[in-house]
Amino acid sequence: MRDTQTTSVWQGAELDLDAYLGRIGFRGSRDATLATLGRLQHAHTTSIPFENVHAVLGLPLPLDLASVQERLVRHRRGGYCYEHVLLFAAALERLGFDITGISGRITLGAPRITPATHAMLVVRFPDDARAWLCDVGFGSGPTAPIELADGATLEADGWRYRLERHPGALSDTWRMYQYGADGWSDRNTFVLVQQYPVDYRVGSHYVGTHPRSPFVTRLFAQRFTGAEHHQLDGTTWRVLTPDGARVEKEVAPERIGELLADTFDITLTPGELTAVLGAGAG
Repeated sequence: MRDTQTTSVWQGAELDLDAYLGRIGFRGSRDATLATLGRLQHAHTTSIPFENVHAVLGLPLPLDLASVQERLVRHRRGGYCYEHVLLFAAALERLGFDITGISGRITLGAPRITPATHAMLVVRFPDDARAWLCDVGFGSGPTAPIELADGATLEADGWRYRLERHPGALSDTWRMYQYGADGWSDRNTFVLVQQYPVDYRVGSHYVGTHPRSPFVTRLFAQRFTGAEHHQLDGTTWRVLTPDGARVEKEVAPERIGELLADTFDITLTPGELTAVLGAGAG
């Protein structure tokens, strides 16, 4: 799965590490250990929101580290999975973690085959046969790594996840499940094929520009606090909790900007807000 000759592909040396750690409120040991990985993932997933404003507005979304840092760290904006994973990967590489990029398919119970446009990371440690899956860009956790093992389970902040491995024609397919109000439901699948930043740029181009991509038609934002999962789909605001409770309400367009700033920690310029609401209405 891994190209062992390519050990520095995530631009970790170019990361403003202190600024990133400050952005996610991370303090403590920076040693490349499983405990540190868990604290980093928790801090990242509960600090940086998920949003697709650039795609809705039809704006370019460069994925070089300098651009991602500018948006997610210095401007304190959110992003979708590719931005989250590239930023998290740069931090892990800078701290000395052994990481491999992979791609998956968002399923959410859909019977059809979906494109492989979801980025994730696999992390390994010396003298440890285990591997750990880090999914920091989904928008609803997990807040901790899950062991990459058939039947592995994880409970993090009350949310429950499970991995299953299924034989395939060329390679095994892994399936991630999340427990909710309706029980276990599959949320994504993946295979263990190494991906590089250039592969993520190809996927991001499709997600951010193709007319059939759901991300170009309407605003979609998520904020995951651990205790609550907030979703804003157009003007529909949902709040989910680990016990399966779900509250849904429609938000008046004139309240969207306030909701994004106060609940999702996403502050849009007046021009962006007007354009996003106009795109959703169209």
